[in-house]
Amino acid sequence: MNITKEKILHIVKNPFNIFIWMITRLPYFKFLRDFEHTNYPVTFTFWFNQKVLGKNKDAYWPVHKSSRVVGVQNIYVGVGTFPGYQRNVYIQGTGKLYFGDYTGVAQNSGVLSGNHDMYDHRKLSAKDTTIGSYCWIGMNSVVLGGVTLGNHTIVAAGSVVTKSFPEGNCVIGGVPAKVIKRLDPEQLVDYEYKIKYHGYIKQRDFEKFRKKNLNV
Repeated sequence: MNITKEKILHIVKNPFNIFIWMITRLPYFKFLRDFEHTNYPVTFTFWFNQKVLGKNKDAYWPVHKSSRVVGVQNIYVGVGTFPGYQRNVYIQGTGKLYFGDYTGVAQNSGVLSGNHDMYDHRKLSAKDTTIGSYCWIGMNSVVLGGVTLGNHTIVAAGSVVTKSFPEGNCVIGGVPAKVIKRLDPEQLVDYEYKIKYHGYIKQRDFEKFRKKNLNV
């Protein structure tokens, strides 16, 4: 493994950094090293807050301590997709909620698969929601239950998405959201990580986990 001079200096200037570095060299924490060169690197502290201190402990993917995930058993996350990794994100799995591969959700956003009954707020109605691959949900946006977004859909910051855009390859925005730009399919980049994980779970092990623990 190549370690830069800057990283070595960061490690040795603080004894606690040395301890953390040694911990993360253990085979169990190989996933942290695998995430280092992705869009969403996960530190030992991030993992510790989630899996040891219990902030969104049930989520099988990295979720920030300030975000909230409910209905984990109804949520499918694709390769390289960590909804809630950013701060203050609300991910609601009342119905089935699908995220494709390499999709991002910006801070202060919400993605829902259900809503309160307008006549009786105590009741929740499930509405399946699907977010495609290579999508981006912009900051301060909300995607409501029952929506389908095709691959390469970008939701502009501050938008409320109330209907589906299954064709993808577009930028949508506004309240309610509408198409504001079509993307050229020939310019879109479908990249892949060399080492693939569904959250913390290696791709090769995910189907077994899914059948045992998820409803999606």
